[in-house]
Amino acid sequence: MRTSHFPLPFAGHRLHIVDFDASSFHEHDLLWLPHHDRLRSAGRKRKAEHLAGRIAAVHALREVGVRTVPGIGDKRQPLWPDGLFGSISHCASTALAVISRQRIGIDIEKIMSQHTATELAPSIIDSDERQILQASSLPFPLALTLAFSAKESVYKAFSDRVTLPGFDSAKVTSLTATHISLHLLPAFAATMAERTVRTEWFQRGNSVITLVSAITRFPHDRSAPASILSAIPR
Repeated sequence: MRTSHFPLPFAGHRLHIVDFDASSFHEHDLLWLPHHDRLRSAGRKRKAEHLAGRIAAVHALREVGVRTVPGIGDKRQPLWPDGLFGSISHCASTALAVISRQRIGIDIEKIMSQHTATELAPSIIDSDERQILQASSLPFPLALTLAFSAKESVYKAFSDRVTLPGFDSAKVTSLTATHISLHLLPAFAATMAERTVRTEWFQRGNSVITLVSAITRFPHDRSAPASILSAIPR
């Protein structure tokens, strides 16, 4: 499969981006993966996306001196080497990965059309979140895509602590030209309720990329000091 790779510094990390041509994918390309048998029943598109994501992950791992291909866990999550956290995402013909010594979460999404945004908004945000998005200087389809992507990034960062939380378990509290903040509710994870997660973002062509980079407790919570994370698995 034809691919091109380049690293991109962002929010204190280096993203490893792989653009790929799915039409050039061949079944034998998967033999490069130790776990290729696990993908036997997947469709061609899924196989190409998975391969591109693992290529990006390998580049990210090599940057920290590790030469391995992340396997697949029992929940189909990437398996990272001990002491490392990572995240993988893909959209259309782009895959990306990032590695950190702390939790980290990343996501890439194609910006929704106006029609799609109008149709999907009720399943992604509530009325309070809608007001925040509409009060920003961003077009609503872009703002809604960011809300969706940020919630995906947060889930990826803490997927080992939560079980498929709904979009209503993390609420948008602010949106600026560089970041979007989410408030985690008990439905997300009891041990993480009443926390704020700050997600950095940028636009690349007709897509947005979000990265979880910090988590802090609300001011009224004195049970623990603020902790800074860089988060993502997948």
